[in-house]
Amino acid sequence: MRTINKIIVHCSDTPAGRHTTVEEIRDWHKQRGWSDIGYNYVVYLDGTVHEGRDIEKIPAHTKGHNKDSIGVCYIGGGKGIDTRTEDQKDALVDLLVYLKTTYPKARIYGHRDFSDKYCPSFDATKEYMNISNMWE
Repeated sequence: MRTINKIIVHCSDTPAGRHTTVEEIRDWHKQRGWSDIGYNYVVYLDGTVHEGRDIEKIPAHTKGHNKDSIGVCYIGGGKGIDTRTEDQKDALVDLLVYLKTTYPKARIYGHRDFSDKYCPSFDATKEYMNISNMWE
């Protein structure tokens, strides 16, 4: 079992309301030469959570931080605009609480904390601080 110290939130950088699937993102990532989708979980516009790369395999979502992390991506966030639906917001909280319960030492971050990108299109570290601080 992998040691997980970070849960890193991403956006798909797609326009508001544009439905995108795990399979589509997998194709984008494979076109870059990756072996699989880089994220472990993807949250669709309707709030459904879909598995991406197997949780026991090292993901490919944040350079230098993949070995000990889980990558969570929500659909949307194009042009740095927070396009999360209410269903996505609820699903992200539920998923992050589940992951924090499963990996209690993990902290929640946004991809932007490790890169000069606007991903995700909101400050995930601040927004999910109460979940990050659970059991401390």
